[in-house]
Amino acid sequence: MRISSILAALISVGILSACSNVKEENMESKKQPQSEEVDISRLKQLDIPAPVAKKIDHSREYHGKALWDSYYWLKDSGYPEVDDKPIIDYLTAENAYFDAFLEPNKTLTDTLFEEFKGRTNEEETSVPWIYNGYEYKWYYKEGEEYRTRSRKNLETGEETVFLSETELAEGHEYFSLGGYDISPDNRYLTYAVNTDGSERYQVFIKDMQTGEMLPDVLEDARSGASFSADGKSLVYVKLDPVRWVAKTINVHKIGTEQSADTVLLAEQDDGFFLGFGSTSDEKYFVLGSSQGEIQESYVVPTDLSSKPVMLVSREQGFSNTIDHANGHFYIRANDSHKNFRLARVSNSDPSYDKWETLIQGSDEFYLLGLQTFKDFIALQARENGIDQIRIRQYDGAFEDVVFPEPVYAASLGYNSEFDQNFIRIDYESMVTPETVFDYDLTEKKLVTRKVQKIPSGYDKSQYITERKMAPARDGAMVPVSIVYKKGFKKDASQPLFLYGYGAYGYSVPPGFSTMRLSLLDRGFAYAIAHVRGSDMMGYQWYLDGKLKKRTNTFNDFVDVANYLVDEKYVTAGNISTAGRSAGGELMGAAVIQAPELWRSVTLGVPFVDVLNTMLDASLPLTPPEWKEWGNPLEDPEAYDLLLSYSPYDNIEEREYPPMLVSGGINDPRVTYWEPAKWTAKMREFKTDDNLLIMRINMGAGHFANSGRYGRLRDYAEEYTFTLKAHGITQ
Repeated sequence: MRISSILAALISVGILSACSNVKEENMESKKQPQSEEVDISRLKQLDIPAPVAKKIDHSREYHGKALWDSYYWLKDSGYPEVDDKPIIDYLTAENAYFDAFLEPNKTLTDTLFEEFKGRTNEEETSVPWIYNGYEYKWYYKEGEEYRTRSRKNLETGEETVFLSETELAEGHEYFSLGGYDISPDNRYLTYAVNTDGSERYQVFIKDMQTGEMLPDVLEDARSGASFSADGKSLVYVKLDPVRWVAKTINVHKIGTEQSADTVLLAEQDDGFFLGFGSTSDEKYFVLGSSQGEIQESYVVPTDLSSKPVMLVSREQGFSNTIDHANGHFYIRANDSHKNFRLARVSNSDPSYDKWETLIQGSDEFYLLGLQTFKDFIALQARENGIDQIRIRQYDGAFEDVVFPEPVYAASLGYNSEFDQNFIRIDYESMVTPETVFDYDLTEKKLVTRKVQKIPSGYDKSQYITERKMAPARDGAMVPVSIVYKKGFKKDASQPLFLYGYGAYGYSVPPGFSTMRLSLLDRGFAYAIAHVRGSDMMGYQWYLDGKLKKRTNTFNDFVDVANYLVDEKYVTAGNISTAGRSAGGELMGAAVIQAPELWRSVTLGVPFVDVLNTMLDASLPLTPPEWKEWGNPLEDPEAYDLLLSYSPYDNIEEREYPPMLVSGGINDPRVTYWEPAKWTAKMREFKTDDNLLIMRINMGAGHFANSGRYGRLRDYAEEYTFTLKAHGITQ
């Protein structure tokens, strides 16, 4: 993902000077023909010069066609090290320009931050869970950014802190806990940390009896590690030391050098991702190598007493999820139906021809996940776009959990014990705060274990949520989740915020957000467009938004916006919108296709330089992503398709709405040069004087600031931009 447009000013003028002299009111009225009632104004550029990146001609040839890119230079040739001075200078200048926007709006940002913080439970704690003789929980201490984790011995009642993220994060601008595990004998703790946002973790081991750290330190781990059944070894995914690509799943024998680790599973094809997990009964590790819809799966006993056994080969070409209970593997697979079937097979002979179907795949019942327990299986599914939780007994009897609202988000929560008589469920809706339920299998009822506390207050009765179906241009009906405060007028007179993602089969749940209340309370409606590319309406809904059908995603989003205009929720030009990562690509495409619809657009770590990225096989995520986007290196048709919709390549001279772009310099998923190139080229081509600002986090990656308050500050800045775009100053 790439950048463009600022060095000329950097070289010719002192671009960082006079950054504080920003005019207070930079709104200009431009009446839109779509509405006579609402005056649509645009947020204007600052009174200081915007950064201008120099242009350097660069051309490559693919399939007999020249691809020109004047901002190709913004990719540091030494990446992932980024130290090229002109590039750093450009990013620094853009950050200074962003800060110049924030400076006169500090009061609004601070107000929003305090609102967000006021809705945050300073001393939040989890619902406790039982595991291997201990009761575990996490909690925040007042004012702290990170969690403290403790456990209580169920025999002695003694409670101890075993992991303080706050202490581990001390002295670091960025901190992420990749995961942790405790040995079966309850003596050792392993945990993984990353302190620069690169998602390249170090793994440590602590003796919880003595409090001492073991000398073993594993470098370049993908995330956390898991103990073997005897507690003497760790299993982890090893990253290539230079490229962010996993080549092996390793076994580390505690007390030895990392260089002596053995390989459990290796992957030679850069197009496949490695990963692993353990079955619910902890008898097996499931090892997977996947590319898009294809997953090759192996199982190996957690005591590592034998070599991995393949259950599904990549040649079979389907997705699968595997768990284990009572001598059988239970498999979710879309080999016979796109919406997945549930099958089982004996662990003594798990060959594919021995699989037995327990639940047939169907158009109505979309099977999303499963977890095995001693006496039953919990299934997560979706019917007609509505989440379902089903409990299936091993004799075939089943029951569905009934939830209190017609539209909601429900998923299997953290169920820590294999032998338990309840299901922990995470639940929320657009008006119901995050709730943890235990479904009691004996009483057949939901037991509330936790409801998100909002210290500053929240009255659910003051908000209304709806589910609508918007017609797309090809006749498909696209689900739209909407929430607004009572009193919202459906006469096109009030603003609306529209959110979307639409890739990789991920569906944005119709869930709750405390930050969103700051928009609703200021008169906004908030809508989520469940566009194709997600799997909201089933697996085919995902397939209909990828590869050759990718433009359905962008068309759906624009068509949802037009539907909301037609239904008088808002007027054209008064919609603010946002998306992150592949959702940032959606934002770029929506800006290119229908710039007149948007009052403001926030592109978070946006995947907007799609063609260039898919042409760069040296990037670790490119080969695995060819199954999602197409391979333009080998396929001229894929090249032409990507060129036709890649947002960066389709910027042209015309007016565009105000935009806020963000990125992270250490981001291994969407590289920093994507938002930077987009910003630079957009500055070159746009013919308006609407505000364009970019924020590049110089010490983080794809997930921006770490810590709960750091992230709230980021969002307060983004909301400041959105509100100012609507002329709202407090």
